[in-house]
Amino acid sequence: MKRPVPLESASVLIDELIAELTDWRGKTLASIRKSILEADPEIIEEWKWMGSPVWSRDGMIAVGNAHKDKVKLTFSHGASLPDPVKLFNAGLKGNAWRAIDLFEGDKVNERALKNLVRAAIVYNQTKLKRKAPAGTRAKVHRSNK
Repeated sequence: MKRPVPLESASVLIDELIAELTDWRGKTLASIRKSILEADPEIIEEWKWMGSPVWSRDGMIAVGNAHKDKVKLTFSHGASLPDPVKLFNAGLKGNAWRAIDLFEGDKVNERALKNLVRAAIVYNQTKLKRKAPAGTRAKVHRSNK
């Protein structure tokens, strides 16, 4: 059975991946990573699927991959997220996943990306609350006035 990569190691592996990408893709992935981590201090980095950086908080937010001609950032629940700036430009027909494909020369809209990450966190937290057993939900006390 495969053991998960420890969280401390995941960040090191992501550092190494970025360092190995000596062209524009490394800079782009580093920029995306910086924006994601700045969006919320509780985001954790993971390393999954034999070499993919994953960012999570209360569930998966996004997966980053460097391809030959692009850097792809895929949001696991992108179809459920508001995207007023239209960052998503790939996977638009799927029921859940949505992606942002960045090509050489593309600039990352940091503010819009951070807003998208925060929306994904809210989505994950809402999903968790719906799954919580009745006994663990906050109880509402009504006064008899």
